[in-house]
Amino acid sequence: MLTTFRHLLAILLLPFLVVVVVPYLLLNSFATNDTRWNDSLPMIWLPHLAAGGILVPGLILFGWCVSLFVSIGRGTLAPWDPTQTLVAVGPYRYVRNPMISGVALILIGQALFQGSWLIGLWSCVFVFINHIYFVYSEEPGLEKRFGESYRGYKAKVPRWVPRIRL
Repeated sequence: MLTTFRHLLAILLLPFLVVVVVPYLLLNSFATNDTRWNDSLPMIWLPHLAAGGILVPGLILFGWCVSLFVSIGRGTLAPWDPTQTLVAVGPYRYVRNPMISGVALILIGQALFQGSWLIGLWSCVFVFINHIYFVYSEEPGLEKRFGESYRGYKAKVPRWVPRIRL
């Protein structure tokens, strides 16, 4: 029960804030400065379909990563309650930060669904903030916690964009 609470708290405080609260505030507080799709357009289903094609994989990727943190890492996504074991399986075999990629896909899907340049801008700011955080805080912390195993993983697996192997 306590473990479930820890995970729910981490999800509510971090991704929920990023993908629900901030977009809601942007859509409602700055509506006059934002763009939106005109729902009366005959082809409105096209950006909505494209948004679903981005948002749903983002949700699946995020959920997969959280489940790996629980089952293998024995920790949460929160920096104050990190994993106890290095997670290097599933999507973590291809990029070091697939959870952030999943959240970014959710934001991009939301921006496309709404036709909102503000949520699109927020997705860019989110990625930039996380890049800085990972380079200057998360990665040095992982090197301290996991030592050579993380350094080897870091040498083999790119941070954001998977390597194309032919």
